[in-house]
Amino acid sequence: MSLKKSLIIIALILVVDQISKIYIKTSFILGEAHEVFSWFKILFIENEGAAWGTKLSDLLPISEPVGKLILTIFRIFAVFGIGYWLWDIIKKQSPRTLILAVSLIFAGAVGNIIDSVFYGIIFDHSNGQVATLFADRPYGSLFHGKVVDMLYFPLVDTTWPDWVPSVGGQRFRFFEPVFNIADTAISTGVGILIVFNKKAFPKQADKKEENADQNV
Repeated sequence: MSLKKSLIIIALILVVDQISKIYIKTSFILGEAHEVFSWFKILFIENEGAAWGTKLSDLLPISEPVGKLILTIFRIFAVFGIGYWLWDIIKKQSPRTLILAVSLIFAGAVGNIIDSVFYGIIFDHSNGQVATLFADRPYGSLFHGKVVDMLYFPLVDTTWPDWVPSVGGQRFRFFEPVFNIADTAISTGVGILIVFNKKAFPKQADKKEENADQNV
């Protein structure tokens, strides 16, 4: 895959991701939900931390703003690292599968970085109100923005039977996480690397098979 095709994929994902986030941010109140199907809802939440909403301040003796800043800076370095990896594999004409997967991961990472770096200075808050783009009184500061999530798929929403030990009578939902287009791109890219590992890394796969044959 050429650099041009990779950039087109990245640009398309970023455009769709940011349009969807800006639309949700300027149309929904925080916590507001719209049911598309019984198994798919648009649910507006904001993620201040890492995956699954984890915060560094929950793990380390630091304040939330400091934890958020550290996480954002880490993400920026990660994006540069992934970007260099993408440039390197394109330059080396690596398999199309690998370039596609890394392009998706890079696009997703950049999409969420935009939220973390800039949203705090271009939006006001969404608590009990619809946010305003380029607000006079933004809710945060540079590097302290919140990532916008909205895709929610409660494929199973039921209650455990009373006879089930420990959880009987409690509500059970699958799939619980709320995510966005950028998260989808990252997950898809990682999934491609896992499922099509031999196509993405043919030389490494061949070497492993040769070593396995020699050890037999």
